Formats: sequence, structure tokens, C-alpha cells
Amino acid sequence: MRDLSRLAAAACTLVLAVSGATPAQAAGSSRTSPDEQRILDLLGQARIVGDIDYQPGYDRDCDPGGCVFGEPWTDDHDGPKGRNGCTTREDVLLMQMKDIEMRWGSRCRIYEARLRDPYSGERMTWRDDGYFISIDHVYPLARAWHGGAWAWPLRKRIAFANDVRRELLAVSARTNQAKEADGPADWLPPWRRSHCDYVRRYVRVAVAWDLPLTTADADAVRRVAATC
Repeated sequence: MRDLSRLAAAACTLVLAVSGATPAQAAGSSRTSPDEQRILDLLGQARIVGDIDYQPGYDRDCDPGGCVFGEPWTDDHDGPKGRNGCTTREDVLLMQMKDIEMRWGSRCRIYEARLRDPYSGERMTWRDDGYFISIDHVYPLARAWHGGAWAWPLRKRIAFANDVRRELLAVSARTNQAKEADGPADWLPPWRRSHCDYVRRYVRVAVAWDLPLTTADADAVRRVAATC
């Protein structure tokens, strides 16, 4: 029995020597980090489907018969910051930009501020880049429509589209356009440092609003989580 124990210990030592890892590192490599565990816990609450079926009727523009998520950036919604006198776009900018200077006499309009695009890492200022700062829906509106929002009452869809706590991020227009209506399986931020935060946000929105993740999206989230 002692001989078997010695052989096992020797084999373990050989593996560690070949890999260059210490016993503590080898033990730690199999552990789940707190960030990974948070993402996996959220994913465990999510509704996962094979695919998201197409549903007719989606229209973000407010043409006659459209505007299925309400007027873009309306202040008339039931969520946080609703009916406070600022548009939702203004609310998000005020919440997420730094070193803000307001326009004289306004409580909503920014004169100057700084932003680091959470998707690309690009540093932006309002004075130089204001026209190139967009507000992204983390869980895309078109995807939400096909994933179940088509059956929601209009006021719920408006509340979702203006969810400043979870769903909306101030980002560069370029990364917002590149993302389009994709989920994590088809698009991740170009800035790798933001991958963990992005998938956590995406799953958090899906859970909060009972929207689905595809199997491919869930697999992508797990892959990212393993690096967190």
C-alpha cells in the first residue's frame, strides 16, 4: 500500500514538474473564480432555448403602425428615471459619463464629460465625440421582440426599452453598429477585458425580463465565464 502511495506521489510530482505548476497552482486551477461563479449562477436562472423563432411585426421606427417599443428615449415610462424631465438617453449619459459639466441652466443637457467605451476601451469626450456616442440595448430590441416581447403589453415593452439600470449602456456608435442584433454567440466586444462584464450584463437582462438565451449563446457565455 505504501508503495502505491509513493508511486502516486511520484507521478503527481512528475506532472507538476512537466507543467511547471506548483501544487497550490495546480489545486487553484480547478477552482471557479467568484466572477465566473456569478455568471454561471445567473445562467442557471436563464431560460435557454434551441433557437429564437421569428415573429412578424417588429418595427423600431415610429412610422404609422410601428414603434413597438414606444417612442425612442421617451421620458414617459414606468421604470427608474421615468418622468423626471430628461430623456432616457440623457439619463444614461448622466449616469455613465464622468467629470460632467452641464450646460448653463439645464439639468439634463451635458456641456462636457468623459466616457470610456465599455465595448472598445476607446476614450471619448462629449465635446469631441458627442455625435459618435450611442446608447446600446445590451439585449437587442429586435432579439427581445422575437424572444417573447411581441406578446407583452406596450407599457412593458416601453419599460424594457428604457431600463436604465440593466439594459442600456453608453458606447461608441461604431461598436453599437457592429453589434447589431446579435447575442454572445455571434458578437463579443472587441475589447477582451470587457467580455466578462458584457456576458454578465446580457444574462442579467435576460433573467430580469424572462428573455431567452439560445443554446449557442449559453455556450458562449460559459466559455467567457471560464476566463473570468
